[in-house]
Amino acid sequence: MGTEEAKKVIHKELSYKIVGALYEVYNRLGFGYQEKIYQRAVEEELFRLGVPFKRESFSRVNYKGKVVGFYFQDFLIEDKIVLEMKVGDNLYQRNINQVLSYLKDSGKKLGIVAVFTRHGVIIRRVLN
Repeated sequence: MGTEEAKKVIHKELSYKIVGALYEVYNRLGFGYQEKIYQRAVEEELFRLGVPFKRESFSRVNYKGKVVGFYFQDFLIEDKIVLEMKVGDNLYQRNINQVLSYLKDSGKKLGIVAVFTRHGVIIRRVLN
């Protein structure tokens, strides 16, 4: 990544902390747990790092002033980054689309999708 590109990375230091927390959890637990176990472990790791977050942040989807749906984001970190976690074999477009909808609705600029697989953790940054 060139110098100009590095300057454009959104929430760079916070992103690195989140990614580090995800790898730490995977390195300690490995594969084979339910999503909620990984979420609890990431919660502990973020707490240990002193990173403020909300877990299962509730949001409404509005259309012309009317609520048409609801969702829960796995994590909203420092009121800046949406973190969505999955367990499975692959990262799917539907996972990215899910985070894109959260970003679009909340006005946030950055989301991270993390998929805990048997071969490691797949991490993808998603920009709004």
